[in-house]
Amino acid sequence: MDWLWKALGGKSGRNQKKSQAVVAKAQSAAQALAELDDAALADRARALTSQGELADPAEFLAVLGVATQRTLKIAPFDVQSQATLRLLEGDVVHMATGEGKTLVGAMAATGYALLGKRVHVITVNDYLARRDAEWNRPLVEFFGLTVASVTEGMIPEERRVAYASDVVYAPVNEIGFDVLRDQLITRREDAVQRGADVAIVDEADSVLVDEALVPLVLAGSVPGSAPTGQITHIVRGLTEDNDFTIDDDRRNVFLTEAGAHKVERALGIDSLYSDEHVGTTLVQVNLALHARALLVRDVHYIVREGKVLLIDESKGRVADLQRWPDGIQAAVEAKEGLDVTDGGRILDSITLQALLGRYPRVCGMTGTAVEATDQLRQFYDLRVSVIDRNRELQRFDQADRIYATNVDKERAIMSEIAGLHAKGQPVLIGTQDVAESEQLATALREQGIECSVLNAKNDAEEARIIAEAGDIGRVTVSTQMAGRGTDIRLGGADERDRDAVVELGGLAVIGTAKHRSSRLDNQLRGRAGRQGDPGLSMFFVSLEDDVVVSGGAGEDVTLTPRADGLIESSRAQRFVDHCQRVTEGQLLEIHAQTWKYNKLISDQRSIIDARRARLLDTDLAWQELAERAPERAAELMGLPEDIRVQAARDIMLFHLDNGWSEHLALLDDVRESIHLKAIARETPIDEFHRIAVTEFKTLAQTAVDEAVQTFKSVRIDEDGAHLSDAGLNRPSATWTYMVGDNPLANKGKSLISGIASIFK
Repeated sequence: MDWLWKALGGKSGRNQKKSQAVVAKAQSAAQALAELDDAALADRARALTSQGELADPAEFLAVLGVATQRTLKIAPFDVQSQATLRLLEGDVVHMATGEGKTLVGAMAATGYALLGKRVHVITVNDYLARRDAEWNRPLVEFFGLTVASVTEGMIPEERRVAYASDVVYAPVNEIGFDVLRDQLITRREDAVQRGADVAIVDEADSVLVDEALVPLVLAGSVPGSAPTGQITHIVRGLTEDNDFTIDDDRRNVFLTEAGAHKVERALGIDSLYSDEHVGTTLVQVNLALHARALLVRDVHYIVREGKVLLIDESKGRVADLQRWPDGIQAAVEAKEGLDVTDGGRILDSITLQALLGRYPRVCGMTGTAVEATDQLRQFYDLRVSVIDRNRELQRFDQADRIYATNVDKERAIMSEIAGLHAKGQPVLIGTQDVAESEQLATALREQGIECSVLNAKNDAEEARIIAEAGDIGRVTVSTQMAGRGTDIRLGGADERDRDAVVELGGLAVIGTAKHRSSRLDNQLRGRAGRQGDPGLSMFFVSLEDDVVVSGGAGEDVTLTPRADGLIESSRAQRFVDHCQRVTEGQLLEIHAQTWKYNKLISDQRSIIDARRARLLDTDLAWQELAERAPERAAELMGLPEDIRVQAARDIMLFHLDNGWSEHLALLDDVRESIHLKAIARETPIDEFHRIAVTEFKTLAQTAVDEAVQTFKSVRIDEDGAHLSDAGLNRPSATWTYMVGDNPLANKGKSLISGIASIFK
């Protein structure tokens, strides 16, 4: 294994052998520990961790193993104990699907808690947070520790109680939104978060890489703005090529001169580009055009119960709480004839990458960490530890089947599914988006093949559908990432027909296209072949697929297909692999560039956080205001000290928060237009840094100056500072959402990078 560790840039083979030796030693210690009663065993664990570090890692693993058997009725495999040790040493653990990552996370979380660390176990959704917290409860409580979960529907009081636990399970977005909401409090007791020492990230590559650049946004409600009904109707009547054009990668749309004249005539105005209309009417027309031409229902979003719900391209399911920038969101709602929701002034935002950077220690587990080694090391300084399978892999991974056209490919996919289904072998088909999943399901049913569909439209049924996907004759059509965290057991959830399915060859996984990252392919492939089960995986590729067209742009490749469209040459496989590597490289480069932008904002946030904490926890606000406005301070000396201090705190925090909100809005505008700096031969990132640093210095001074003016003029009495009388209102309602920030997302979903262009 030494060559593999060196290739991965992970822990050395020597350290890997060392951890295996520790596990072997733990086996020897377990027999004597098993004779202790519960109280003595718990006492032994506390003795081994009393100094904040493991006095004897082998004995500690043995204690955890014995306690797990008593509480969860599961004896950890050696590989699970080894993975637990690697987590306790701060690695990202690569474990194959079905190897028991949930137990590993539970043991590591319990171990960290015994070491006196507050632990957040970060999941990808509410269901897994609730499920895993309750499942792990007996083990955590065995040692006198506490465990809880935080989920979307909880009120602040419930969250506050949950976060006080030693081990907290929560989706990453809930933790992030609570961090943002705590940045609005004016009294320390109103905070719900307590921070944590350790983040154990389940599905680590999904959270730390795929969604790392997703900004979590906290907004204060303001009326939404959308194209008028007249503009939406006019744009609906425009035709591509004549009235508007779309660029090759379908990220931007532009009115032609003829299209602009058509809109002007319909609106009865002289020019869209006049001073009167360029900042209003033209913007609305472009928003409506963007929504009409680039955003496709059932590919980029679905409509459910009168609401537009975005689809997460990496998961193929509804992106809870995610929305586009307000103008685009409103335009899509208008396009669909729905009520336009409130927009919002951004009060604060934080990327998942910056959020995870707040934890002193981050570790995690996933089935596809190896492929993300470079990103994990570059952006988090994390190492990958590969854990061997408990049982040898029995899945057969076929070579890609490459076709000349989509029509040829789709015909071959239907034929393959029909053949597998005819003999009763369960089939899981991974599609690229909701529209494809439903089209495929319709085609299968027309051929008499019943199937379950798992996509963004019915994700509430996810666990049930995926659990049965391994039963005899079952055909499941799914979008990417569906059911992650739920095992597909051969023979159904109760494994009643396991032997029969094994005889048939196990679960067959079919990918209808290659993804932009090989990790996503491997996530789908990994649904088959759990714990030594037999299985089969195959991917179908067309030269018209998005990843091939994008990654192969500019390549002159001539490939000759058979009569049925199949291309059998090894050159075709090399070309497809090349295209995927190109898109992976583009994604890594974009991540690196975006990280540079976000890193400065994150550093500035740390300064704001520190300033805010001092204002919240001390009388600094009163001291600073009294020093700058001594006469006003003297007038207020008759008030109780706590009222004076809180009034000063409210004033200072209002202007600090308001300044930070305006700073974020400014930097967003700068970043959207920074590409213009390249035209002037300036380096965009350097120019961004220059502006950001200059404006941040102004923010700090302006916030204090404005606070002094408010302190001098606002009414302050026994009820505190009456900021609302001066029109200084904090938002009465706030809401949260997420904004995609992936400029290589498929077919127009990359709105952050493209949105500036529609205003040209």
